[in-house]
Amino acid sequence: MRLNRLTTLCASAAAIAALALGGCTPEQRVNDVPSPTPTPGGEISVAESGVVNSFNPQTTAGNTSINRKLAYATHSGFNYVDNNLEIVPLEDFGRYEKLSDDPLTVKYTVNDGVAWSDGAPVGADDMVLAWAAGSGRYDDERIGDNGTPVSGTRYFDYAGSTEALALTGLPEIGDENRSITLTYSRPYADWETAFGSLTDSGGIAVPAHIVAEGAGLADEKALTTLLLQTPRGTPLEPAPVNPELRAVADYWNTAFSAADLPEDPALYLSNGPFIVQDISPGSSLTLVRNEDYDWGPLPELDEITIRFIEDPTAQVAALKDGSVDIISPQPDADLLPGLQALGNTTLHQGNQLAYDHLDLNFNGVFATRAVREAFMETVPRQQIVEATVAQLQPGAQPLDSQVFLTDQAGYEAAAEANGSEAFAEADLERARELLDGETPEVRVLYDRDNPYRARAFELIRGSAAQAGFTVVDGGLPAAEWAAGLGTGSYDAAIFGWTASGVGVAGVPQVFRTGAASNYNGFSSPDADALMAELVAEPDAQRRDELRIEIDQLIWDARYGLPLYQLPGLSASADTIEKVEYMPNSTGLWWNFWEWAVVR
Repeated sequence: MRLNRLTTLCASAAAIAALALGGCTPEQRVNDVPSPTPTPGGEISVAESGVVNSFNPQTTAGNTSINRKLAYATHSGFNYVDNNLEIVPLEDFGRYEKLSDDPLTVKYTVNDGVAWSDGAPVGADDMVLAWAAGSGRYDDERIGDNGTPVSGTRYFDYAGSTEALALTGLPEIGDENRSITLTYSRPYADWETAFGSLTDSGGIAVPAHIVAEGAGLADEKALTTLLLQTPRGTPLEPAPVNPELRAVADYWNTAFSAADLPEDPALYLSNGPFIVQDISPGSSLTLVRNEDYDWGPLPELDEITIRFIEDPTAQVAALKDGSVDIISPQPDADLLPGLQALGNTTLHQGNQLAYDHLDLNFNGVFATRAVREAFMETVPRQQIVEATVAQLQPGAQPLDSQVFLTDQAGYEAAAEANGSEAFAEADLERARELLDGETPEVRVLYDRDNPYRARAFELIRGSAAQAGFTVVDGGLPAAEWAAGLGTGSYDAAIFGWTASGVGVAGVPQVFRTGAASNYNGFSSPDADALMAELVAEPDAQRRDELRIEIDQLIWDARYGLPLYQLPGLSASADTIEKVEYMPNSTGLWWNFWEWAVVR
C-alpha cells in the first residue's frame, strides 16, 4: 500500500496498512424519485478541492490526491482496488503472474495492442523506467542521524516507498519487448501491488520514449540500456553523478508540469480511458474519451470536466445550480442541511482511510526530545476533535495510533501499548516543566484553506502559548502549502495521510529513515529493522504485531500526534448513475468508467 498526501480533505502522501472498511453509513437519497434509464455518452462535471499541477503523480511534488485521480482516469495498469478493498486484475491491459515463491518471481506482460495516445506501444521499456524510478536502485545518498542527506545522490524523486522494488534484481525482458520479470531477494508481502497498480501510482504513468527524447537519448531502447547497465548505488561508497542518468531523472522529476496545458502533447499522453483536452489554469480541466482505448473497462461518458473548487460551500452551491454533478467537499456538519435540502441528490458518507496529524521536525527547535514532548503536551486533541470531525461524527475521539485506524483489529492493542494515553489531554504544567523556562518559537505549516486544519492550528497556538511557546502562523493557500513539506521552512506541520487500503508498504514509506515521505527527519534503527521485517512477513497476525512495535517506537521518539480519522462526505446528482462511496484516496473515482448520465 502506497500512502499519499491529501489535497482534498487532508493534505495529500498513513502509515496505515491493510485497512478494513468500517463504520460506513448507507448512501442516502434525498427526495428519491424513480430511477430513469442510463444513456450512453454524455458529459458531466466533478468538483475537486485541489488543483492539478502535474501529470506525474509518482513524484514527491506531484503526489497529490487530485493528480492521482487524473492519472487514474487517463492511465491503465495491471490491477486496481475496488470499494470492497479487494484487488481486481485488469486482464485486458495485461497479466501479472507469480512464477515462484522461492525466490519470489513475478512476471508482468502488457497485451499486444496497448498503446500510448501517440500510437507508441506500451511495453517493457515503459515498465523498466517505472521500475527504475520506484526501486531507488541507483541512489547512493547517505542519510545522517538527523534524517538529512550527508553525501551521495538521489536520482528519481519518487514519492512512494522503494522498499519493494529495491528487493528486486534487474528486470528480465521478454515476449518481444512486452514483458518484464522481477525476482526478489526475499519474500515481500505486498508483491501484488508492488508494481503497476492503477490505484497506487497511476499504473504505467510516464512514457519511456518521451523521457528518453527529453533527456537527450536516442530512443527508449537507449534509455533501457542505460538503466540496465548502470550499477546499483552504494551509500557507503558514493559514485560521481552519472550525467545521463541525472538527465533522465531530472526530466522524469520535473517535465510533466500541468499548471497549464503544455504546448507539447507528448507531456500528457494517455494509455487509459480518457485524455486531457484542455486546462483552464486554476479553474478546470477537461477530459475527453480516448477513442483508441479498448484494453480495459470502457467509459460510459464522453467527457468529464474537473472543476477546482476549494470552498466546500461553493461546491454545494455548484451542485445546486447544476454547474457540477459530483462533489467531495471538506466534510463539515454545516454542509449537511444544505445538501439534504437540495433534492434529487445522493449523499455518500463513511469513514475515510485517512487521518490528520501534527508532525514535529527532528531538527531546529525540536531537535531534542524534551522540547518535542513539551509541545505535544500542549495539544488539546479532544478540543480539536470536537471542533472538527465530531460535528459529523458525534462521540468521535482522538486517534491514538500512527499506523492503525480505529476500524482495524490491531488498533486497540496498539493504543494500549504505545503510551498515547499520556497525551489524551493537554498538560500545560508538564510542558512548562520540560521547557524549564525556555520560550521556543515554532512555525507551523498547514493548509489555511482547510477549515479543519485552520481550527486545529488556532487551538494549538492558544494552548501552546500558555506553556511558553510562541507559535508562528506558517499557513499557506491550498495550492502552495504542500510544496513546503520537507523543505525545512517550518518546525511542525498539520496535514494528512491517506491510503489505498491494501498492504503494509505505507509504513516504511513514511517512517523509514530517509524515505521519500519522511518529511520530518524521523530516524530509528530499531524501527527500520522492524519495517524491513514487516514488508517481508507473509503472516497477517505477525504483521500486526510488528506494526504495534513500530507504533510504540514512533510514540517513544515523540514524533508528533495523530489528531483524528477523517469522515467522508460526497454527493452526486441523481442524473448520474453508478456513483459509489470509496474510503480510500481514489474516492468516488474508483469506478468512473461506470458513471452514466440518466435521462
